[in-house]
Amino acid sequence: MSDIISPDLPVLLVDDDSAALKANERALASAGITNILPCQDPRTVPDLLRSQDFSLVLLDLCMPRLSGEDLLPSIVNIRPEVPVVIVTASNEVDTVVRCMRAGAYDYLLKPVERARLIPVVRRAIELRYLRSEVDILRDSRHDGVLKSPEAFSSIVTNNAEMLAIFRYCESIAKSLWPVLVTGETGVGKELIARAIHTLSGRTGAFVAVNVAGVDDNVFSDTLFGHVRGAYTGAEEPRKGLIEQAAGGTLFLDEIGDLPQSSQVKLLRVIQEHEFYPLGSDAAKKTNARLVCATNTDLDAVQASGHFRADLYQRVKTHQVHVPALRKRPDDIPILLDYFLEKTAAELHRKKPSPPKELHTLLATYAFPGNVRELESMVVDAVANHESHIMSMAVFESHIGLTHPADGRVSGNGNGESPYASLDWLPTLAHSNDLLIEEAMRRAQGNQTLAARLLGISRPALNRRLNEARR
Repeated sequence: MSDIISPDLPVLLVDDDSAALKANERALASAGITNILPCQDPRTVPDLLRSQDFSLVLLDLCMPRLSGEDLLPSIVNIRPEVPVVIVTASNEVDTVVRCMRAGAYDYLLKPVERARLIPVVRRAIELRYLRSEVDILRDSRHDGVLKSPEAFSSIVTNNAEMLAIFRYCESIAKSLWPVLVTGETGVGKELIARAIHTLSGRTGAFVAVNVAGVDDNVFSDTLFGHVRGAYTGAEEPRKGLIEQAAGGTLFLDEIGDLPQSSQVKLLRVIQEHEFYPLGSDAAKKTNARLVCATNTDLDAVQASGHFRADLYQRVKTHQVHVPALRKRPDDIPILLDYFLEKTAAELHRKKPSPPKELHTLLATYAFPGNVRELESMVVDAVANHESHIMSMAVFESHIGLTHPADGRVSGNGNGESPYASLDWLPTLAHSNDLLIEEAMRRAQGNQTLAARLLGISRPALNRRLNEARR
């Protein structure tokens, strides 16, 4: 694949011929693969493999002190996950077949041509990282334990689905390929991206930019920078965010809103790991890891022709979907407690005690703004808090003003009535009974809260309940 640049783990080149080593180094470096360890003495290879990990071994077969064919079994035994590409001076079919059976990944003929070397090396490195990711994911699912829980300390959750997402993030964190984080507004997509960056061990910065609504010129100048005189007012050269993210992670939020002209430029960055600053004809290389996020349905946007299919396939090599808060109601109590404590500390107030009915009330709400919306509610409530027990008025007011009741009752979200598919209509009396039953279910039997949900008084609800029992 062409979207591999210099891997985190070095490529081990084993050849007793120094000229061949240098030629292969130059060829790989020209393709952006610079993390290379050359070795002229094959006898030292087993110790090297025991002391450190590698992404690939490029192994010459014909060496006087220890042949590549004799060394191959030791490499496979010590590092079975590391692909080995053998290099032979002639097309000796029997030797190549024996090496492939012994565990070699592929072979190259001397003199090694760059056009053949680079694709083979890139495929081998890709295989190496895919093997690692599968192993990590298998181990994490087997024991169910996070290896680095501290990386997710900013995400408050006890939800099983979220914990599974964390384990997946651990498995892909060191990958070189892009990650697409999807989910509704306010679910914490950037927090997931930051956790992936932390887990990656990358020494560069985490650089975030929201690309929603930017035109192609702003996108190019922001990401790629410009040279002096690139346009009127560009009196000094400026580095773009992609250079600032060197060795780190570039986070592009709202990627679904990117104009198609900018999509072409981003595709080149992913495929070739290079870009052109505005006003420059000289390409610059980048080793920044790309993480994108969107709250839109990219499948639908791509199908409509507004998002390039080739770019979509690239950015979603790894994909993380963060569920909406309404899909994980078990997180609401702990999030509420966390935001109460955090807000009280920020406002220099004593943490208020929430009424018992509050958890039940919040569980009935759809939270279109997700975790961010819950935090806003809590901030407003704590700011208006006066007594020991916190009032529910702010929460009730917020839910009453922004409650998506009309949209939810209308059923499928496209404006169609929930009764449109029925061959019959319930009577008004039957509808009232069903509505009261649903309100009581959502309120977990709390009549005061159920009455609030229905917009009637507690005595009126009690009267209707008694009538229903007769």
